[in-house]
Amino acid sequence: MNIGESITQAFDSIRTNKLRTFLTLLSIAMGVFALIAAGTIITSFEKAVLKQLEDVGETTFWIKREPAIQTGHTWYKYRKRKPITFREWKELKKMTNSTNLISAHSFTSGMTINAGNLSTDPDVFLVGADNTFFITNAIDVEIGRTFTEEDIDYNRNVAIIGNDVIVKIFPNTNPLGKEIIVKNQRYTVIGVMKTRGAMLGQSKDNMVIIPLTNFLKYFASPWEESLTISVRALDRTLIESTMDEVIGNLRVVRNVKPWEENTFEIETNETISQQFGSFVNFLSIFGFLSGGFALIAAGVGIMNIMLVAVKERTREIGIRKAVGAKKRWVLWQFIFEAITLCQVGGIIGIILGVVGGYLLGNAIKLPMYFPISWIILSVIVCTILGISFGAYPAYRAANLDPIEALRYE
Repeated sequence: MNIGESITQAFDSIRTNKLRTFLTLLSIAMGVFALIAAGTIITSFEKAVLKQLEDVGETTFWIKREPAIQTGHTWYKYRKRKPITFREWKELKKMTNSTNLISAHSFTSGMTINAGNLSTDPDVFLVGADNTFFITNAIDVEIGRTFTEEDIDYNRNVAIIGNDVIVKIFPNTNPLGKEIIVKNQRYTVIGVMKTRGAMLGQSKDNMVIIPLTNFLKYFASPWEESLTISVRALDRTLIESTMDEVIGNLRVVRNVKPWEENTFEIETNETISQQFGSFVNFLSIFGFLSGGFALIAAGVGIMNIMLVAVKERTREIGIRKAVGAKKRWVLWQFIFEAITLCQVGGIIGIILGVVGGYLLGNAIKLPMYFPISWIILSVIVCTILGISFGAYPAYRAANLDPIEALRYE
């Protein structure tokens, strides 16, 4: 049995039955495209989230009214919880001894920032934060300064802005000391954040941060506003004890009875990774099923092409068997032809998938990663597809009676 000859025969089949082969290869390519494109986006998405968590650090955890990722109908349970208030945050800070890095923040989106005759698009994130927010969330101020306790206590109209805002309203101008207007409120720029790039299509530099007290006074909903509390342990070895103390103190502050479950969520790098992992698994299954259905349809096309090839080469098969070709040689020859056809479609699909994933990633400003594991999976799937759907035609070819085959017209 000559594997090279089998591959050559596969390409002859492509040339002989151009339309039928094109449609089959297109189905395989679309199936593999779905796999690779999904793999590219999922891999890039996963690595980007993990990179962001690494930047914040392992010693930071967050307290929220509800988890970041929710599934099913659990949203109703979380919406019934009382908001985490400014008073509760202040009480928690007073009661906690294991760390003094306990910050709070809230935000709203879709804001327009004005300065003179210039303004941004209505897509700026406005964040209200305290003076320790920058430490607990690993946000660096490149120029100027961060907030002081007095800025928070005295509700000062000061702001720290991101680079995207500077490009729109302070082109070629040093923004420090300049005034910006947010919904008729005037703020003096005291700092500029270090450029942080984009995440999932959303720029992290399109942001203005103001004192939390000021945010709650002018921009927060009086009934629904719930703060996110960020806590950073002083050392990696202290994170568990810090978390236990904070949870106990917050239960006291929120008057949670000993037999009741927490009325807030604790999120760490690990829990967010686990929640995100479940989400990624769902996307992976969806992408695999989407590509799988197309590949099954393509497999039927491969079987038809191979059955036609067996019929067209009946006399050739008879001659081979008459001169001593063994049954298993004929069997494997046709299976290798089926595998070759599948791999040709697979290679086209891999190329399209990588290019498509890359273009989509650029569109949503996501750093792209080459999905090696998904490419290997696609090659394996195409091989299994060729074996599975090429087996029956190969079996028919291998079991042809040489005498009858030689008489075939």
